[in-house]
Amino acid sequence: MQKRKLIRNVRSIISCDALDTVYSDSDILIEGYQIKRIGRNLPVEGCEVLDGSSYFIYPGLVNTHHHFFQTSVRNLMAIDYPNILVVDWLDLIYPLFAQIDNEVIYHSSLVAMADLLKHGCTTAFDHQYCYTRTTGKYPIDYQMEAASLLGIRYHAGRGCNTLEKVKGSTIPEEMVETTDEVLADCERLVKAYHNPAANSMSQIVFAPCQPINSYQQTFTEMLALARQLKVRLHTHLGEGENPIMVERFGKRTLAWAQDIGFIGDDVWYAHGWELQKAEYELMGRSGTSLSHCPAPAVLGGYPIIDIPAMERAGVNVSLGCDGSATNDGSNLLDSLRMAYLAQSYRSKVRGGAPSSYEMLKMATVNGAKTLGRDDIGSLEVGKAADLFAIDVSCLDLAGTLHDPKNLLARCGVTGQVSLTMVGGEVVFQDGRLLTVDEHDLSLKANRVFEKQLYARFPAIFG
Repeated sequence: MQKRKLIRNVRSIISCDALDTVYSDSDILIEGYQIKRIGRNLPVEGCEVLDGSSYFIYPGLVNTHHHFFQTSVRNLMAIDYPNILVVDWLDLIYPLFAQIDNEVIYHSSLVAMADLLKHGCTTAFDHQYCYTRTTGKYPIDYQMEAASLLGIRYHAGRGCNTLEKVKGSTIPEEMVETTDEVLADCERLVKAYHNPAANSMSQIVFAPCQPINSYQQTFTEMLALARQLKVRLHTHLGEGENPIMVERFGKRTLAWAQDIGFIGDDVWYAHGWELQKAEYELMGRSGTSLSHCPAPAVLGGYPIIDIPAMERAGVNVSLGCDGSATNDGSNLLDSLRMAYLAQSYRSKVRGGAPSSYEMLKMATVNGAKTLGRDDIGSLEVGKAADLFAIDVSCLDLAGTLHDPKNLLARCGVTGQVSLTMVGGEVVFQDGRLLTVDEHDLSLKANRVFEKQLYARFPAIFG
């Protein structure tokens, strides 16, 4: 018999279902990984009971763009991202990335995933493109180990860079791969880790890093293999590369992607702040999704995407943290707040902005759709019990509790949550990760980062 849990007498359950249902003073019955019932006064026999009387409970957040390995190079003022262009930043930061080994990958991933879990994220996609001579082909293997240890759902993007620097990329020689070796590793990873079934804890995405740093052949061959193996596709697009693409190919990046077929309902892009209104229509018609990462856009001084116009065009927009070298954290609640404020700032010239609750659905329902999942993203019977709770009995939230749906981004609830559950398992509760010795891992991570990076680049890390 599967384990049963009952979260009893929850003050509010914000389901994010199609009817936007909010349950008051209700219970959630969980059997195994699934939600079995939501309602009042559910029977407690045979259940582990959790008291929800001081909780607002929300669906687990879904992060659709990140670079976990970058947690090792946070708080780095010597490479001043806000005051340089993305392509120039890449030229400066890649020599650091080229020194990364699998110990750095593993501990950086633990740091990022822990931060995500502590702030309500239960499913995370990571765009892993850091393959060095030291890491070989094993970064995702180390990340899978880290994800399994913490208990987070992990979608791994097998990224790559195949264009040599002498041919116009920003990639050091130590990080350039061939298309053939990337394809071979993609097949290996799918066989080892890709589970498309309900309640899957691991999936693989084919994700060439960006069009300006790989050969077109890399994109077309990864695309063909992805469609053959039925996995999803991802890349950066509309992030400042368009002038280079026009110079190289005589067309903007989205037109280039359309021409080679790297578009469709199994594809999503990151960023898109360079996209034009007519391009929204193309994305909407094709079913292509977009991961909006507000932190690097704000930090870099780039345009804030027009989410209302994108939605009118039928584009599915989700939310991502992006890498910690341009965000400095992995807190998706903070990204939710920043996205809401940035959209609101432009509301007068755009004829309105998404509500806080609409932004929440981007971070939950839309995130699940982006990753091609129908078993997560909302709190409904039959779906996975992926959720987080905030304790609303604290004084600082007094006066806000009349509207649970809009509370988070509107009122700046960005701190650690009270409880995070993934597939019916509590993985974070009352300030503590339940599956690891956090203090020990923190000491080990700092030692690894110091040895592999800080000691090698004293002029940069001070």
